[in-house]
Amino acid sequence: MADLQLSIAMHPNVRSRPVLDGKIKPDGIDLLVTNAHPSEIFWRQLHFGEFDISEMSMSSLLILLASGNRDWVALPVFTTRRFFHTGMWARNDSGVRAPSEMRGKRVGVPEYQQTAALWSRGALKHEFGVDATEIEWWMERTEEVSHGGATGFKPPPGVKLHRIPADESMASMLLSGKLDAALHYIAANNLVDRSKVNLDERADGHYLFADRAAEGRRYFAKTGLYPINHGMVVRRSIVEKHPWVVLNIYRVFLEAKNRWLAGVFDAAEAHLDTGILAPEAGAALKRDPYPYGVVANRNVLETIARYSHEQGLTPRVLSLEEIFPPATLSL
Repeated sequence: MADLQLSIAMHPNVRSRPVLDGKIKPDGIDLLVTNAHPSEIFWRQLHFGEFDISEMSMSSLLILLASGNRDWVALPVFTTRRFFHTGMWARNDSGVRAPSEMRGKRVGVPEYQQTAALWSRGALKHEFGVDATEIEWWMERTEEVSHGGATGFKPPPGVKLHRIPADESMASMLLSGKLDAALHYIAANNLVDRSKVNLDERADGHYLFADRAAEGRRYFAKTGLYPINHGMVVRRSIVEKHPWVVLNIYRVFLEAKNRWLAGVFDAAEAHLDTGILAPEAGAALKRDPYPYGVVANRNVLETIARYSHEQGLTPRVLSLEEIFPPATLSL
């Protein structure tokens, strides 16, 4: 019997590249690969359903599921994680030197519903006491190219949200002083985002955390959260016809990630043996920063589901049983 041919779209990383390059192949499946920026992939999936398997915004997935959409089945393969709130940026003349000073300011965001913004607003509220309703939001993506244009997004009650005019961008409004700060910022070339200026090179602005890594360590030590941004989805009609696809896809990505991790562990062990690394640094390097599966990520996944409802993006808190298929819940 011929293998299933399934299209897949991802932004490649060191943990997934062996799958996308065909060096590790899922049993019974031939993958037709598209490499693209995540913002573009999500727009294409949410609006047109182009791919059988794809990377997917966790926030958009929760919104779809809560609305009753049954197009996609989630896999507990988490392709990107980051401490997103450490990337908050402000103009030097804005009066914003700390997250608590975002209150009452004009703050830009590529898309209000995106996962990076969801996590950053969660940190603003729970770490620094600033609620989303206390900020004047400006969103760059137009309805036509936004993810929210496909999920039926409406500004949550009490949220002051404006759209940045089509002839401007977050970058132009930040540099002209029409915006005070950015909650999250994307300057990568893709079909969805239109800001191109590298804020790292600007002398007229600053990140709200001078030592972003130190803030990430503080946040993780306090909360235990290493925020998940993107997961993976498979077309539900395929899973209903071929249920085995779920675990075969999961296993191949897990194998690819574990091979990468083994190399990291080997390097850590070698450097420990030579004395280049201190024992505490070696212990940190021998820890998996990207665990897959539901079990190891339960706290993070339940938190994002709670934040989504708390911020008015979903009408209720979704359970993990509603997000992931039964075969994956014990992984």
